[in-house]
Amino acid sequence: MILLQVVVSGLLMGAVYALFSSGLTLIWGMMNVVNFAHGDFVMLAMYAAFFAYTLLHLGPAVFIPGAALLLFVLGVVVYLGLVRHIARGPMLAQILGTFGLALVLRYAAFWAFSANFVSLPDTLVGGTFELGGLRIEASRLLGGVLALVITIGMHLVLTRTMLGSRVLAVAEDRQAAMLMGIRPDRMQALAWGVGAASTGIAGALIALFFYISPTVGESLALIAFVVVCLGGFGSVPGALIAGLAIGVIQALSAYLIGAVYQDVVVFALFLLVLWIRPQGLMGTL
Repeated sequence: MILLQVVVSGLLMGAVYALFSSGLTLIWGMMNVVNFAHGDFVMLAMYAAFFAYTLLHLGPAVFIPGAALLLFVLGVVVYLGLVRHIARGPMLAQILGTFGLALVLRYAAFWAFSANFVSLPDTLVGGTFELGGLRIEASRLLGGVLALVITIGMHLVLTRTMLGSRVLAVAEDRQAAMLMGIRPDRMQALAWGVGAASTGIAGALIALFFYISPTVGESLALIAFVVVCLGGFGSVPGALIAGLAIGVIQALSAYLIGAVYQDVVVFALFLLVLWIRPQGLMGTL
C-alpha cells in the first residue's frame, strides 16, 4: 500500500510537470526557440497566487485563472518585444536573449519579494483525505487532475480545431502558411501566450503545496527541459507521458534510496534514454 501511495503521488506531481512542460514544447515546435525563462514564468505565477491570497483574500478558483491570464499577457508581450526580433538572428542570440530574460525576472523577484521562502496554507484546498486506503492531499489531487485535463485539452485544441490547425501549419512551414492566408506572427504570439498561460496554471497549482522563492524556477526549468527532451521536442502527448514518468521515478527514488538522490536518478535515466533514442519517446529525427 505504501508503494501504491508513492506511485499515486508521483503521478499527480508528474501531471503538473507535464502541464508546464507542454508550454515549452509548444513554443519549440512553433519556432525552434528554447525559452530559458520558462521556469521563471512558473515562479511568477506562484507569487501571483500567493499575493492574490494573502493581499486580496482570493481562493484558487480565482487566482488559478488569474495567473493564467497574467502569464498569457506576459507571454505575448515577451514575444512581441523580444522573441520576434531575436528569432531572426543566430541561435546564440536566442539562447542569450531568453537566458537574459530569465535573469531579469529572477533578480527582479529578489528585489520585489526578497529571498525569503513563503508558502500558502496547507489546508487551503481541504487538507488531506483518504481514498481506498490512500492518504492524498487535496491540493495535490486538484493540481494533478486539473493539470492532466488541461494538458489533454491543449492537445485536442491543437489537433481537432481550426485554430490548432493554423498553429501547426505555421510550425510546419511558415512560408506555405502565409500563402494560405495565415498570419504567422499572430499564431506565434498566440503560441507564446498559451505556453506562458500553461505555466501560469501550473505555477498556481504548485504554489498550493510547494514553497515559493525567486529561485524556485531554476529546478522547475530543469525538470521541464528533461520532460521536453524525453518526450520529444514539439510533442504535447510526449510531454504528458514523460512528465508522468518523471513524477513516478522521482517519487520512487525518494522512497527507495532517499530524496537527495531523486534528481540524480531522473537525469541518469534521461541520459540513458537519449543515448538509445536521442529524438525522445515521441519525437522524430
